[in-house]
Amino acid sequence: MKIGILTGGGDVPGLNPCIRAIVNRAIDEGHEVIGIRRGLAGLLNYNRDDETKAEHWVAPLDKHQVRSLDGTGGTFLHTSRLNPSQVKPIDIPQFLRNDNEETTPDKSRDFTEHVLENITYLELDVLIPIGGDDTLSYAYRLHTEGVPIIAIPKTMDNDIYGTDYCIGFSTAITRSVQFVHDVRRAVGAHERIGVVELFGRNSGETALISAYLADADRAIISEVPFDPERLAALLVEDKRNNPNNYALMTISEGASMMGGKRAKYSDGDDSKPIGMVTSEIFRKVTDENIIYQQVAYLMRSGMPDAIDLMVGFNFANMALDLAEEGSFGQMVAIKDGKYTNISIDTLSMGVKRVDVDELYDVQAYRPKVRHVNQKPMFLY
Repeated sequence: MKIGILTGGGDVPGLNPCIRAIVNRAIDEGHEVIGIRRGLAGLLNYNRDDETKAEHWVAPLDKHQVRSLDGTGGTFLHTSRLNPSQVKPIDIPQFLRNDNEETTPDKSRDFTEHVLENITYLELDVLIPIGGDDTLSYAYRLHTEGVPIIAIPKTMDNDIYGTDYCIGFSTAITRSVQFVHDVRRAVGAHERIGVVELFGRNSGETALISAYLADADRAIISEVPFDPERLAALLVEDKRNNPNNYALMTISEGASMMGGKRAKYSDGDDSKPIGMVTSEIFRKVTDENIIYQQVAYLMRSGMPDAIDLMVGFNFANMALDLAEEGSFGQMVAIKDGKYTNISIDTLSMGVKRVDVDELYDVQAYRPKVRHVNQKPMFLY
């Protein structure tokens, strides 16, 4: 077989080990592997009429190229967030532009036909996209167009519907917990209130689980709008009740304030991160000094931990098993603690978010994890 691999969306630890495992086994079993660079942008920008630039977007992979990837974060193939069905004029390659492109700067175009032609030209027997919701949703679109697809889920938010676990989540949580503890030392030393902002645009699982494991006083998640004034009062109380006279909270980047409070305090400026705006409100409504720390990309950088190594390796082997069986239109997954595969159209059947009723106290703004019997290992 001729196998194509791409990684799309945000990078996470575990991508490189997954790529390496696919390449090594595929070559051992006599298959050819093509790396598509910069995610789905590689399939858009590949120009069949200009082979001089071909390897900038698509290139063969061998064991030598991937031999040292196991312990590295990021993605060897690079990535992008481009979706070929919604390409803005600024992202359209020159060779695909129309004469009137500049006159309609806000109108996106669908280049799926061009992508399909490139996949046919490259003679791919199977395409293995490794990505999150957006990348895998487009992979499903390609599946409906007849492309043999086997999808691998990855995202540090762990929010892909249909699987208990996505590559990258464990390392992101491990690193976030460590950073919360590190910030705690400075917050405690200066007797302040600490606000730690974590990635999580649509799902608050990273902020919730990190707060739970690091024993932060409060956690604000994407799923539940919050009142910053009431939160400030709770943190002041936490600080007073702490023998070391400090308090600490986590907040998801996708969190929102209730009742137009953000607009009230920030004059409608939506450009500032939510953690920064929240910290500024705390300064206005309390007499406390605040330490604000945005962890951001540090969450999903560095070496993968043992879980992401294991899942990366095993998802790779599962994908190759499915490819050799000819079982296409599938996504590898973990369900009820076991490795499995599901139809890729499962992605469109729901959304995966924090189970607020079971895991979050909406009044106290903190994790509510007491009874875990029969709950998923990763609490979602």
